[in-house]
Amino acid sequence: MKTMKAVLLEHVTEAKDIRLVELPVPAVRAGWVLVRVRAFGMNHSEQILRRSEIEADYIRKPIILGIECVGEIADPSDSGLSVGQKVVALMGGMGRSFHGSYAEYALLPAHHVFPIQSDLPWIALGAVPETYFTAWGSLFECLRLQPDDTLLIRGATCALGYASLQIAKAVGCRVISTTHRAEKLPFLANADEAILDDGRLTGRLHGVTKALDLVGPRNLRDTLTAVESGGIVCNTGILGGVYALNGFDPIKEIPNGVYLTGFFSNNPTQSVMDEIFAFLNSKRLVPVCGKTFDFSEIRKAVAAQDAGTVNGKIVVRM
Repeated sequence: MKTMKAVLLEHVTEAKDIRLVELPVPAVRAGWVLVRVRAFGMNHSEQILRRSEIEADYIRKPIILGIECVGEIADPSDSGLSVGQKVVALMGGMGRSFHGSYAEYALLPAHHVFPIQSDLPWIALGAVPETYFTAWGSLFECLRLQPDDTLLIRGATCALGYASLQIAKAVGCRVISTTHRAEKLPFLANADEAILDDGRLTGRLHGVTKALDLVGPRNLRDTLTAVESGGIVCNTGILGGVYALNGFDPIKEIPNGVYLTGFFSNNPTQSVMDEIFAFLNSKRLVPVCGKTFDFSEIRKAVAAQDAGTVNGKIVVRM
C-alpha cells in the first residue's frame, strides 16, 4: 500500500470533528520499524491531548494520535525483527513527539516495539500494552504486591482499575475497589469489597497494606492516611482532574511508616512485556475490554470516550 487512513490533528478537536484522512504510508529509516496496526486501545492521555495539550509547544503538529498499538511488522528496517512478526508498541513519545497509532501503519522507534508470544485475538491484545504495562509496574515494581496483601484500588472503574483488579485477584490478594458513582458498583463484583467513595476513606477501611490511587492528587492525602503503618501508596492516575499537590508537606502529610511512590509508564522494556504475557498465558486471563469499534467508526469511539459511556477500555480494530 502507498497510502493509509489516519487521524491527523493540528489543534483542539471535538469528537464531532474527528475524521479519517488519506496519508502516504511512512518511509522506513534506520532505527525505526514500520508496523501494520491491527488494533489500538484508547487512553485518557489522548483525550487530554485532543482537548487541550495539543496547543503546547512540545507537541509535534500536525500529529497522528495514539500512544499504543498491536500489530505486525511490515518493514523491520535494521531492527532484526521479521516481516509478519507479532508486536506491541507503546509510549516513548508516540502520538506526541512523533506520529502514533491512530493509523493503518505506524513508523515507530525500534526500541519501543516489542515482539510477543500470544494466541489472544487482536481485539484482546489491543487492550494490553499501555494499560497492563502500567498496572504491572504499579503493582509489582512500586507496590511490591504479594498474595497476602490487602490492596485498595481507588478509582477502580476505569481500564487501568479493571486490569489491576484482574491481576491482583490472580495473584491471590484481597482487593477493595472504590468508585464515586453508585451505578458503577456492580462492575466491581470481582473485588472482595466494593465501596462508594465520597472522598473520605480514612477510618472506613482496616487492614489495607497496599493502595493504588488512580484518582490522584485530589484525594491522595486521604489515601495516605487510609493505609496501615508500613503500607505503600502508589499514585498512578489523575482521574480526579487535579495534577499537583500545591503546598504538600511530605514530612507532615506522609504518616510515619507509610511509603509513597508513583509509576511513570514511559519506559517499557522487552523483559517486562515478556513477564506480562507469560502471566496472562499462565493464568489464562483474557484482557478486560469495555467496547470495540472498527477504525471506520473512530468518530463514534472518540465520542464514546468523551461521553464516558463505555465501562472500561475502548479498543479500535482495523
